[in-house]
Amino acid sequence: MGDAYNITMPEPLANKEFSKTENASAETRTVHAVCTHDCPDSCGVLVTVDTLTGRAMKVQGDPAHPVTRGFLCGKVARYLDRVYSPERLLYPMRRRAGIAKGPLPKGREVEAFDRISWDEALEFVAQKLKAAAKEFGPETVLPYSYAGTIGQLGYGSMDRRFFHRLGASQLDRTICASAGGEALKQVYGVRLGTAPQDFTHSGLIIAWGANIHGNNIHLWPFIEEARRKGARLVVIDPYRTRTAALADEHLAIRPGTDGLLALAMMHVLFRDGYDDAAYMRECTEGGEALRVHALSEEHSPRRAAQVTGIAADRIESLAKAYGQAGNDGRGAAAIRLNYGIQRSENGGTAVRAVAMLPLITGSWKQRGGGLLLSVSGGFPFNEAKLRMPDLMEASPLGRTARVVNMSELGLALTELGSDEKDDPKVKALFVYNCNPATVAPDSERVMEGLRREDLFTVVHEQFFTDTTDYADVVLPATTFLEHKDVMGAYGHLFVQISQPSIAPLGEARSNVWLFGELGRRMFPGEVEFEDGEEELIAQALETRHPFFTGVTKERLEEEGHVALSLPKDERGECLPFSTRAWFKSPSGRAELTPVPVWVAPSESRSGTEGGGKFPLEFLPRKADNFMNSTFANLPGHRLMERKTAGLLEMHPTDAAARGVTSGDGVSVWNERGRITLTARVGETVPPGVVAARLDWQKLSQDGANVNALTSERLTDIGGGATFYSTLVEVEKSSGGVGGLLVPSIADKR
Repeated sequence: MGDAYNITMPEPLANKEFSKTENASAETRTVHAVCTHDCPDSCGVLVTVDTLTGRAMKVQGDPAHPVTRGFLCGKVARYLDRVYSPERLLYPMRRRAGIAKGPLPKGREVEAFDRISWDEALEFVAQKLKAAAKEFGPETVLPYSYAGTIGQLGYGSMDRRFFHRLGASQLDRTICASAGGEALKQVYGVRLGTAPQDFTHSGLIIAWGANIHGNNIHLWPFIEEARRKGARLVVIDPYRTRTAALADEHLAIRPGTDGLLALAMMHVLFRDGYDDAAYMRECTEGGEALRVHALSEEHSPRRAAQVTGIAADRIESLAKAYGQAGNDGRGAAAIRLNYGIQRSENGGTAVRAVAMLPLITGSWKQRGGGLLLSVSGGFPFNEAKLRMPDLMEASPLGRTARVVNMSELGLALTELGSDEKDDPKVKALFVYNCNPATVAPDSERVMEGLRREDLFTVVHEQFFTDTTDYADVVLPATTFLEHKDVMGAYGHLFVQISQPSIAPLGEARSNVWLFGELGRRMFPGEVEFEDGEEELIAQALETRHPFFTGVTKERLEEEGHVALSLPKDERGECLPFSTRAWFKSPSGRAELTPVPVWVAPSESRSGTEGGGKFPLEFLPRKADNFMNSTFANLPGHRLMERKTAGLLEMHPTDAAARGVTSGDGVSVWNERGRITLTARVGETVPPGVVAARLDWQKLSQDGANVNALTSERLTDIGGGATFYSTLVEVEKSSGGVGGLLVPSIADKR
């Protein structure tokens, strides 16, 4: 199992518990760290360090962590390949005079830069930011970051203080999860859900847009335990993921129709009496309106089948199984909802609809029931203390700065400031924790903006990336083994502290150090920039919220992880949303109105742009063994992804209509861009859908990746990116690798 699914199990540790550090032998020591990459599992990591050389020798999962349970995913099991890669950025660099911004060949990027000292780099960056702010106004500076680290310090602390004090534009960090997170809050008032350990008690598990094997692997053992006790696993996903291949049933839904499927399930639940009327009266607001809405004929399984591509009898069967779960000795129904469904134009409404299902049946009342999207709302860190948004009032603006949506970076860099109403133009871009030239939608437009000669760009990174190709200054960043942080999770309920295992390589520096140094240079004498990691961690934990009862810095230093203090019932069970006390909405109940109304994404077969010049729905998938674009440059990780490298997956029906066979070169295009791939014909996608995975631009054929095709259109709720509402056409082209080398996989899964 470990080899097949890239799970690395540790050597036997005799159930030994580890604190923050421990001498494993006279020659080594073991340090407790936390994987701070953007993953729900937020694993406890034990790092074995050679005490003589200070070099990390091994990483493994913490066996004492109740969710990590001693193993790591394939990505992080090879983490030392990343830390000690010969391609690591180790020194500050400045673009050489006369070298134009633009794509650089992998391995030769250094030729465009000169090494400089940190003192030179900080002074140069500070002077450029000062000059831009003075001439054009401070909002001309745009920070651009996301979740390259999700530790409290690395994600948002000293950096926010710095940009708030400067008066820079604020960034609305929407690219991944804003639609789903906001939708969950609209229904429940808070982002909470079923604990992963409780999935062992489930009788029916629905993985809705959730590739658990690819990006939530530590939930899988709990699901397997439930299945050994008789539970069924149903996967709803347009693509036949590794998780779908292992499920009891896979429903290959058409992209952007999840909300309609949820409404059809509601139709059956209300029609056949599977609703828990007493629970709905007590814990929901707007239940009757939802009932009437769901029972309309437009939401019948028959009508939904025509749009979703899932047969009516299978919708009926799924809804009845969901309604019957938890009765007559059956385990309850749990939904593992992930963020894929909210990356379409109607994605927020889709999440609202799915999130209402356990409120109809009352499955929250049973252990193993409910829904898990995110539990990040269970971690009441003192973000105001860390980020100090009030510093904007002390900035030259004297007010709250404008907000720029990160999912519209291309627009921000090419059009913002062209009208007086949205002045000023972005003149300085500071990128950290992110690789926007790879991951931002409508990448052709993004790179047009990054090429601007009048745009000063700073990138704080661990490697040369697609984005550093456009940088004026490149600054070396630390990995999670090289700095300290504290963090929660969005997939489990434990607070953790991550200790630095090794000294920073070369001259790599953390976000806290970098923005503290810039703050001290630009705003000398201001105490907000004097705090270091220890002070910031203490500030993050300054809260009287009951969930943090017993969570102290001292205890975290000693134990590594501490469970949240969540309410428990008379049986000692923690059952979120089983009573009214859990809801944090304005009414104090789950909000079921306005009722969710399914509207076809305009870029879909059922939408206003469907059936025209671009008839195929395109899925720009994430790789199982990369973390978005992180790890994509490492040879070992690329080897794990070799089976889908540079491929367009097509259904036989669509391939035959275009004269395409496996191994043919194909051009995939729409009005925004064009990419070149090699076809693989099979049944990993349903008819009318094609899929390819995200990769770096410079590692893609013709230097263009899947985001050349995606748009900057935003979701209905939360202003998120709509990667999965994309229409394309495919045509056979020259190239490819030959059909024999890329066999059809229709019958091989």
